[in-house]
Amino acid sequence: MVETRTDAAAQQKVWEMIRDVEIAMMVTMDEEGRFRGRPMRAVKQEFDGVLWFFTKADSPKVQEAKQDERTLLAYADPHKRNYVSISGHAEVVRNAAKQKELWSEPLRTWFPGGPESPEVALMKVTVDGAEYWDSPSSTLVHAYGYIKAVTTGKPPAPGENDKVDFTKAAS
Repeated sequence: MVETRTDAAAQQKVWEMIRDVEIAMMVTMDEEGRFRGRPMRAVKQEFDGVLWFFTKADSPKVQEAKQDERTLLAYADPHKRNYVSISGHAEVVRNAAKQKELWSEPLRTWFPGGPESPEVALMKVTVDGAEYWDSPSSTLVHAYGYIKAVTTGKPPAPGENDKVDFTKAAS
């Protein structure tokens, strides 16, 4: 059974696993009660339990977050065999100073008017919890696992799988 951790090391591990992943899938609930996912590029900054994303102010996800703030972010780094799901609540933020602070010029591709454009908003996702799977990535480890499964009938240890609670103070 997967244990839920609240320690600072577990919270830091979540950040280390997602920090370099370029794109996360953001899942919200639409007005018909269906899950809706889309790729989003997180703003690169130090992690303090909040993740930031730029969005168009009139996008469907903005309305969905206003109706139901529960949000899931899914991160995958297949090369490292790291997988993280993050649950939290999303809030739409319209703050020109914060938008300028988080802005990077490559964002102009999607937001040609820049950070102060009326079409730009931020999605602030406050993390409630996470679950991660940190699997061995070595070909030799996988070969060993296959041989162990064939010879003993038991699967290999798949690596770490932990739940992390961000709603409690880290110990």
